[in-house]
Order: sequence, then structure tokens, then C-alpha cells
Amino acid sequence: MTQTSTIPLEKTPLETYVPPAKPSLIGLSRAEIADKLGSVGVEERHRKMRAQQLWHWMYVRGAKSFAEMTNVSKDLRATLAEHFTVDRPEVVAEQISSDGTRKWLLRLPSGDDVQKAHEVECVYIPETDRGTLCVSSQVGCTLNCSFCHTGTQRLVRNLTAGEIVGQVMVAKDRLNDWPQAVGADKDGNRLVTNIVMMGMGEPLYNFDAVRDALLIVSDNEGIGLSRRRITLSTSGVVPNIVRAGDEIGVMLAISLHAVRDELRDELVPLNRKYPLAEVLQACRDYPGASNARRITFEYVMLKGVNDSLDDARRLVKLLKGIPAKINLIPFNPWPGSKYECSDWEQIEKFSEYVFNAGYSSPVRTPRGRDILAACGQLKSETEKLSVRERDALRAMAMTD
Repeated sequence: MTQTSTIPLEKTPLETYVPPAKPSLIGLSRAEIADKLGSVGVEERHRKMRAQQLWHWMYVRGAKSFAEMTNVSKDLRATLAEHFTVDRPEVVAEQISSDGTRKWLLRLPSGDDVQKAHEVECVYIPETDRGTLCVSSQVGCTLNCSFCHTGTQRLVRNLTAGEIVGQVMVAKDRLNDWPQAVGADKDGNRLVTNIVMMGMGEPLYNFDAVRDALLIVSDNEGIGLSRRRITLSTSGVVPNIVRAGDEIGVMLAISLHAVRDELRDELVPLNRKYPLAEVLQACRDYPGASNARRITFEYVMLKGVNDSLDDARRLVKLLKGIPAKINLIPFNPWPGSKYECSDWEQIEKFSEYVFNAGYSSPVRTPRGRDILAACGQLKSETEKLSVRERDALRAMAMTD
């Protein structure tokens, strides 16, 4: 028996989501909001209009309470506040990297028991021409990728659509990125321009919630991000890849990292269930894939493991016929990892070979390494802190 065969393919969730007594309306579709309105006595003929009003206040203006919704009657606002909220996740801690990257530790209540609250991390990466938000889909992760810090965690549970959308709303809150916010850009330029589902978790093992959340984020009458500016990354959950193209329609990224099944079995144990040939065929079948909508293949550079020129040649051969670009990622170290980052000279040679074969092969600049916010580093480090330290971080976050 090989060593990799003892690594479980997937983890089982330890818990399920328990909604609080007063649930948030964040993450619900218009039809679901209308149903909630009906449950508190709003007449059917008014529900569609009222649902649209609430939608506008939540996703265009970023309202944090029903009291702000001035074109909704006072009585209805009071009724809504009695039964629902528009709460998003709570910021427990904020860290800012020397390069401007921000990482937020977010608390997600489960039921009304504070002791059972869960936490995830969300990262904002500012650049000169964009601002990218890296969003989580699970508390922990289903998978066990050997090079990934997040993969060493337990899988606690899937996030709800509201908790996924809520991460986007928290980022816009913290960055004053709502149009009417104090300090917002006067020309209407956004700070959050792109979203990548590359945070904690495997998005395609939480398909329904991820789909519902991304449809809200891309809705033109709300947050309104183009689907071409939203990228969903998967380690290769083959049955849901084509489904994602059909039902969500965002850009696709594949966490590839190896060009031979035997090595990928070790780096990405899910490969034993969905081997390379099946993953790549799903990419060929991905709806809408074209030279204008290329699939990104993420390839973490591990010294002496997957970074040889022979690996580069095999990579080019594997991707033949797929409209693709290869995103080379210098390995980001984390405590206890057995891997090292490839030498920069070797990364450049690898990139040059792939580029000369006709594929875009940018090397991702590591961002937020000093706060463990870079690719593969997300893990709720503050879970190790004492109660006093956590409260201090929370107070700092709330006063910034």
C-alpha cells in the first residue's frame, strides 16, 4: 500500500448550519424574500415590489439595518426588524500586510449559541487596476491537498449563500465601497472589482450555496459584478464542473499542480477519484470556454517535485485543445509544511517554456505572506489565541 492511498479523499462535515432565531435576509433570492414577506403578513400583491426595495437597500446601498430603508413604511420596518436582520458576518480581526493586502477573520453564528460560532478568513488584494476579493466557501475544507495549509483543517460545515455573499458585503463595508458610503470614490470607481472563490473550502462541494451566492453578486440590479470578473476555483470535482458553467457561468480555474496522476494523487488526493483525464475532459466540455474566456490552470511551484522542464513539456501536451492560461504560483510556506518553493530561476525557465508553446504563463506575485494571507495559507490562526487576545483583536477591528 502506498503512502498516498492512506490519505482520505474527502472529509465529512462535522456540523450543519443552524439558523439564528432572527435569520438574515442576506443571501436569499427575490422570490425567497417575497416568501419571507408573506410570512409576516405582507399582501401578495405588494410582495414583489417590497422584495425589490429590500434588494436595492441591501445590495446597492449596503444597508445594515431596516431602519435605514426610508422608502419602506415605518410599520413594515418594525415588523421586519422583529423577525429578520440584514446582518453579515462579524469582523473578529483584521490584519493588513506590508503590501496592502487585508485579511479578515469573520465570525459566523450558528444558532443563538455564541460558543458554537464558526470562523472563516477572507482576503482583499488591492492592485493598480483592480481589487480582488478571495472568498471562502466552507469552514475548513473537504479536501486534503498536501501542500495547502487550509487542507490541514477539519471540515466543520458548508457556508450558506448568505455567509458567502456576506463576505463580499463585509469587504465593501470595511473599504467604504458602497456608492453612498462616507469616503466612497466620487467617480463611482469600485474597490472590489473581482472575486475569486479561492479561499477556504472546495466550492464545488458546496455547489448550491456557491451558485446562489454568485448569482446574487453578479445580479445587475445589485452588487453587479460581471461574471467575467468572478472566478471559481476547483480541485477537480468533475460532476459539477460543467454544471457550474451551465448554472453559474463564471470563469473557471482548475487547481492542477501536477501533470502525472501518480504525483497528483499525492498533492491533490481527490485525483484518485477524478483523475487528470476526466478533469481535462470536463474542461473541454465547459460551457462558454473560448480564447476570450480561457480556463485558468493553477500550478503551485514545488522545488524538486513538479518544476522540471519535463513537467513543463507534459503540461503543454496535456492542455492541447483547451483554451487555457497557466497561472504559476510560487509556493507559500506555512508552519509544518514539507515543501519548499522552487528557485526563482527554475520558475522563470518553466514559465518561458510554457509561454513559447503559446500559453500565457504569468507568475503570481505572492501577496500577504507576512499575515498568512497568500495562496494556500488560509487557516484561522486566531483560533489559537486566548480569549483576551481575541477580544483585543476584535476591539481593534471595530475601531479601525
